[in-house]
Parts: sequence; structure tokens; C-alpha cells
Amino acid sequence: MADLILSSNLTQADDFYADLVAAHEGLEKAESDALNARLVLVLANHIGDNAVLKQALDAAALKQE
Repeated sequence: MADLILSSNLTQADDFYADLVAAHEGLEKAESDALNARLVLVLANHIGDNAVLKQALDAAALKQE
């Protein structure tokens, strides 16, 4: 089992952030939420490891507290 990487791991983080923001431009809230949900599912499919995905869910849930 692989472990979730929580340290910075994007080679061009600013570029990805700009692309993410651009993908949401002009969308209504519901459309933006749906885009985020589809992105999560696409990335979860790419990861493909339920244990890593559970670690990600746990890490994200901690950020809300």
C-alpha cells in the first residue's frame, strides 16, 4: 500500500491552480460543484488505491474542523 503524499508534490503548482480557476470561470455554483465532484472522481480513478483514497478523505475532513 502506498501512503498519501501530503507535502508539496506538484512540479508546476501555480500553473495547475491557474488551470483549475480557469475551468471554473463563468460557472454557476451548482456547475462549479459538479465540476469539482467530477474532478475528484477522475483523480480517484487514477489513484485507484482505496487505502490511499481513505487517507485523502481523512486528511480533507481534518482540514474542516
